[in-house]
Amino acid sequence: MTITKEILSQLPGDVVSGLERADRSLASLRAGNTTIPTVIKEDSQPLDTVEWDVIICGGTLGIVIGCALALRGVKVAVMERGILRGREQEWNISRPELDVLLELNLLTPEELDQAIATEYNPARVGFAGGTEVWVKNVLNIGVYPAFLLETIKQRFLAAGGKLLEHTPFTEAVVHANGVMVNQQFSTKLLIDAMGHFSPIVKQARQGKKPDALCLVVGTCAQGFPENTTGDLLLSFTALENQCQYFWEAFPAKDGRTTYLFTYMDADPQHLGLTALFDDYFRLLPEYQGVELAQLNFQRALFGFFPSYRQSPLQTPWQRILPVGDSSGSQSPLSFGGFGAMLRHLKRLTLGIHQALKTEQLSVKALNLLQPYQPSLSVTWLFQKAMSVGVNQKIPSDRINQLLSAVFEEMQNLGESVLKPFLQDVVQFPGLTKTLLKTNFSQPILVIKLIPQLGLFSLLDWMVHYINLGIYAVLFTLSPMLEPLLKYLPNKYLYYWHRWVDAWKYGSGGDYSGHQ
Repeated sequence: MTITKEILSQLPGDVVSGLERADRSLASLRAGNTTIPTVIKEDSQPLDTVEWDVIICGGTLGIVIGCALALRGVKVAVMERGILRGREQEWNISRPELDVLLELNLLTPEELDQAIATEYNPARVGFAGGTEVWVKNVLNIGVYPAFLLETIKQRFLAAGGKLLEHTPFTEAVVHANGVMVNQQFSTKLLIDAMGHFSPIVKQARQGKKPDALCLVVGTCAQGFPENTTGDLLLSFTALENQCQYFWEAFPAKDGRTTYLFTYMDADPQHLGLTALFDDYFRLLPEYQGVELAQLNFQRALFGFFPSYRQSPLQTPWQRILPVGDSSGSQSPLSFGGFGAMLRHLKRLTLGIHQALKTEQLSVKALNLLQPYQPSLSVTWLFQKAMSVGVNQKIPSDRINQLLSAVFEEMQNLGESVLKPFLQDVVQFPGLTKTLLKTNFSQPILVIKLIPQLGLFSLLDWMVHYINLGIYAVLFTLSPMLEPLLKYLPNKYLYYWHRWVDAWKYGSGGDYSGHQ
């Protein structure tokens, strides 16, 4: 028996079987054998009656936006295939990102304090052979999902929301005036919050293989040496298995959580989750300075996150809107999930509310709620620089050298450049300064990187980089036009507000105040 199976078999639940299922799903995705479901159909006939304003499929994070809408008087139902409850493992986030929960009245300040299970400082970024960078107040808060979701669920129900537990989504028929869900529930708008592997997303993407994958494995365990710091992005090994391994570590309420993750394309020859877990247990003692025998493992965590260049996803159907991981609105460097949902929560809540009030539920109108964002698109080049093709030959320390050089320059430029990037926000001024300084300090390293990235990728990236600057200018200028717009009909105001949102988030302008 491998060390992975030996340790995982001792944990509650059939973790080994779950890992094997995840590996089979990963292999199927890489091979392009995923079944394309037909869960969305269209019917030109109008519905006799429409019961709900919004139905949200996928309750774990759907309840968050569902509650925000219900508190604005929207008639909302949330469908969840099981019982809606949060997991035991904390969600790590930066404190200012939680303020939106207070702003939208989803939690009181006292409830938010109760939801925070752990808090630590500082956090480290480091690469083998390079300098270490330490930052404070980035992903240093551990939120307890079970308490958070239960509290929001109760607020949702008190606001008149309807929770449909043990009600998996099976199908939807889009009519001229609404959507019939599961042949039972009718709604003006269907929101898909079922995540990366939503059947609606699968149908919309028509079996397209992801452009990139992030594989993650980890555990929460007790028995580590006392350590009140964390790691955000740490590498201490050269390339292995055509992968650069990165680590994260956070203090948790019942131990210490450590993750090993790596980026890659969707080539079937890349390693799977079980192989990555084998390397995790092999390298963990060196990483944390502790023998495996000294650790008491509480739970295991594993998964893979697909990313598509064509993101955020814009569905071909009216009255259907993907949000959160379903929409692919996180960068290919991110795990998505809670942080990505909170980042867009206010924008989506206000936008959906306005879309319902003005009946802007067409394909064109809803696609403006998941617009092109240069701040996400430019990160594709970073993901490519941190991954290696299965047959690509590069020096084993290339990625560590590059990242060490880039983060050293960002540290020299200060927290206004470093901290947004670590929170998955890219801004034109900070990116430009970093690129210029890295080009001057490490010209040979940058030149050697060009063949690894490829000319097409560089040219494609240049377009997004220029757009990042254009969006920053448009967002800066947009307040000057606001006084001229107050006489516009509500329909046109809806479009204007969506454009401003696109410029704001597409330029990283939503980061204001997060420092």
